[in-house]
Amino acid sequence: MYVKQQPLGSGFTAASTADEVLAGIDLNGINIVVTGGHAGIGLETTRALSKAGASVVVGARRPGRAAAALAGIERVEVGPLDLAHPASIDAFTARYAGSGRPLHILINNAGVPLHETLTLDARGYEAQFATNYLGHFQLTLGLLASLRAAHGARVVNLSSGGHRISGIRWNDVHFTTGYQSLLAYGQSKTAAILFAVELDRRWARDGVRGYAVHPGIVPGTSLNSSVGEEQLRAAGLIDEDGQPVVAPDRGIKNARQGAATTVFAATSPLLDEIGGVYLMDNDVSVVDENPEPVTGAEQDPPAEVVPHAIDPRSAERLWELSEELITV
Repeated sequence: MYVKQQPLGSGFTAASTADEVLAGIDLNGINIVVTGGHAGIGLETTRALSKAGASVVVGARRPGRAAAALAGIERVEVGPLDLAHPASIDAFTARYAGSGRPLHILINNAGVPLHETLTLDARGYEAQFATNYLGHFQLTLGLLASLRAAHGARVVNLSSGGHRISGIRWNDVHFTTGYQSLLAYGQSKTAAILFAVELDRRWARDGVRGYAVHPGIVPGTSLNSSVGEEQLRAAGLIDEDGQPVVAPDRGIKNARQGAATTVFAATSPLLDEIGGVYLMDNDVSVVDENPEPVTGAEQDPPAEVVPHAIDPRSAERLWELSEELITV
């Protein structure tokens, strides 16, 4: 049943860095968009891709702050982009389309921290679903013509092992009753994977392939900002001195290791004939067909993909629902 979802034997490991994955890959003439490509894993993704020769457009909610963070990195420009505001997304895609450049790689990297209380986007949708997934769905559809013009393009969605926490809550995706932050986070990360599955099914014939990646846990990124120091220490993510732990064999990585699977998905020739898959540790993940319940409290949570996140019927259903949601 899971023919595509099998490791390729890439030769890389959980400890491999983005630079190591990109060694020998020439990205001169390649145009890339990275949302949130100015902080945390996104910044390291932008740096590594630029070093390999790519031209990168970073979509950022605060362009001035992003430009300062990206100073000194070659062939990078910043465009205003707020994934919680549909008009901002439309303006970004119109600017890119107006430039006339093909888009070879789109990396849907941006995300929001856990919201302990229900937070809504400009449409009135739950913010984690809206920002981590639905805004990127709208962005990707808006960039489709540019992706097709590349005659061979990839879309990489940042997901997480947290997808194991929750499937799609079809009866209440916006948590209008009984909001739970971890379930909302898990749903948004499942949605990112299902998006890659259905995108690849629909667009592979146009030369546009879809991937979802688990980058690992990277202490110190903005997505950890809502978690207190005691919780981080209890989870084994920081040591007694408050310094980030690096233990890639446990899935805990630094930013250069965390960006590696993203750039692997974006550039590896091993993926030239395969798409619609979930990757971790610089390879295609196996499927955990009998997963244990995940609560988010585990010190070393599993990250392999589970069936609800790659189910083709759910992927098609989510796409159709998302088309309806972005027309509001």
